[in-house]
Amino acid sequence: MGWTTRIIVGAAVAVVAAGIVWGLRPQPVRVDAVAVTRGAFVEEVTSEGRTHMRVRHEVDAPIAGLQSRIRFEVGDPVDRDTVVATIGAGPTPIDDPRTRRQLEERLGAAEAARSRADVVVARAASRREQAEADLARSADLVEKGSAPTTRREQDALAATIAERDLDVARLEVVMATHEVDLARAAVGLSLPASDHPGGERLDIRSPIEGVVLRVMRESAGPVAIGTPILEIADPDRLEIEADVLTTDAVRIRPGAPVIVERWGGPRPLAAVVRRVEPAGFTKVSALGVDEQRVRVVMDLTSPRDEWRRLGDAFRVEVRVEISRDDDALMVPVAALVRDGAGWSLFVVEAGRAVRRPAERIANSGRVARVRADLRPGDRVIAFPPATLGDGARVEIVGE
Repeated sequence: MGWTTRIIVGAAVAVVAAGIVWGLRPQPVRVDAVAVTRGAFVEEVTSEGRTHMRVRHEVDAPIAGLQSRIRFEVGDPVDRDTVVATIGAGPTPIDDPRTRRQLEERLGAAEAARSRADVVVARAASRREQAEADLARSADLVEKGSAPTTRREQDALAATIAERDLDVARLEVVMATHEVDLARAAVGLSLPASDHPGGERLDIRSPIEGVVLRVMRESAGPVAIGTPILEIADPDRLEIEADVLTTDAVRIRPGAPVIVERWGGPRPLAAVVRRVEPAGFTKVSALGVDEQRVRVVMDLTSPRDEWRRLGDAFRVEVRVEISRDDDALMVPVAALVRDGAGWSLFVVEAGRAVRRPAERIANSGRVARVRADLRPGDRVIAFPPATLGDGARVEIVGE
């Protein structure tokens, strides 16, 4: 074999060997990378909620007698003092001493309810005065630069909530007064038949302006004392109730901002937490797991025209703000992987995946607030494969 042939064979073997080595070398792992950002981070609790008309009144039969047919249907508007039902006093039970005693007890209960409503109004008025004073102080501190603007915004929300609570309390007084008048009229009809003309009828009027929610008894006929007839509610005073886990409820504060979504309108609505109820209850989840939950009540703060078509017991979704950081370091939740008892993530450096520890402070949806050795603009790997090791060569998809 000549030298020329040997050189050609050697070169061919070298090429084949190089190809084998190149083909057997570890290939870079194809991954998705997302940039680290810094900015405003909002931690939220998401839950399914339902609307509830806060001011509602159930019309009951104050006496036993013959009820006339109800001319209202569900959804009909009702003005204040409109006659919604009429009951004629029956001759037999009206002279019964036991029936009269029941009516007198009903009158006493109505008077006690009105006294309690007066106390609630006084308490709501005091809370409003305190909220207005807090707002004035916080506004003065903000002007002097001694307090952040968020404090003034929170106090303004508290003042708004206090004003609405006072309005509702005053309506409760109106409804309680209406019940007293109705009960007193029923007691008057319970006198012996010789003391009032025969065939006297009692008109039941609506204490509030609203709409008819339910008609429990539409047809004419005899009714007993306390029989539910219909229910009236004020659609302008709509609130939202949501059941959240107790572990989340302890972090929700009254006055927290709320975003209402998926309610059927073109844009989200704004609301604010009014109350976190102190008692929890057990609710079975869709997976059959018993969960301890707490009811959170929220008031809508968006203009009435934006949610005019919302009614009672409508489904919505709410996002309640728990905390906010305007200068937070954020990464995708998908970039975090378990590392023993803590967390870590992979940062792309010079074509390799470098593992770094990270402390997950909070997460909200797809983004997590972390504390780590990262800078805005660094690229972290989202959904890293389980086989990805520290220092492995990677290829970013799309580059």
